[in-house]
Amino acid sequence: MIGFEGVSKRYRGGRLALDDVTFTVPDGGSIGLVGESGSGKTTCVRLALGLDRPTAGRLTFGGTPYPSGRSGLRVLRRQIGFVLQDPYDSLDPRMTIGDIVTEPLRVHGLPGGRGQGGDALVAERLAAVGLPGASLRSYPARYSGGGRQRIAIARALITAPAVLICDEPTSSLDVSVQSQIVNLLLDAGRERNLSMLFVTHDLDLIGRVVGTVAVMYGGRIVEIGPADQIRRSPRHHYTKALHDAVPADHPGNRKLAARRAGQEEAGREAAGRELGSGAGGGADAGPGGCVFASRCPRVQARCREERPPMTEDGAGRSYACFYPI
Repeated sequence: MIGFEGVSKRYRGGRLALDDVTFTVPDGGSIGLVGESGSGKTTCVRLALGLDRPTAGRLTFGGTPYPSGRSGLRVLRRQIGFVLQDPYDSLDPRMTIGDIVTEPLRVHGLPGGRGQGGDALVAERLAAVGLPGASLRSYPARYSGGGRQRIAIARALITAPAVLICDEPTSSLDVSVQSQIVNLLLDAGRERNLSMLFVTHDLDLIGRVVGTVAVMYGGRIVEIGPADQIRRSPRHHYTKALHDAVPADHPGNRKLAARRAGQEEAGREAAGRELGSGAGGGADAGPGGCVFASRCPRVQARCREERPPMTEDGAGRSYACFYPI
């Protein structure tokens, strides 16, 4: 449904936010973008929504290039639902629940708004996200974080979109509520045959939600493939670092994770001494090198001089590393 084809984005001041990014949001399928803050995930979301335009490469929707005019983008956005990270900020506290959910209908000039016989539609959408019997005249302050995010999901689905983009939709919620929201999103995707782009920094969460995972670092995709493979056996060293950062469920496992972290730190120091750049591998690589060179435990001189190409492993996975795990 949405395709990124060699997309780069450079903002004013010269900051390169995306560097030759390629991936697709499959029709009726799902893909997750995972990476730490500053890796380029949010820039991908802004481009997918048409809020920004790429500096190089192109985006497609249903195989057709993104429209350049505002009217064309308005038509495209009717087909995209968007769930933001913080439900406390994304819902206007002065609007009633009924007005919040029907706002996309008003924006896009679609039938079913308040006063147009749309109350039944709103009640149906709210019931579908786990809020049956919710008063349409109530305000967001009445609801907890999980309840507000359910309202936000109902709003995202009110126009019957073909694609649902979720930008860290559970990061601001209690752990006890996160699984409920994730299950709600998965059910909505299956029932409506939605294509889903799910963005998060949590590799463990994303691996349970989507079919394909793209790991981003420094504006590039460093590994992409089936979610279960990337969770169980990462090939790129950054993916492994994300995997090891997932909290263990037992104190004994936490000790093992701490020991691994110490071993990797020793490896980084040794690599720094070998290259004469100090502990941690020294400065970031230049434009031609690997973006993870300064943090990689197996960095070599080649990593700083050459950009590693995406290498396929024959099982549907690709990674950008000269010395994979």
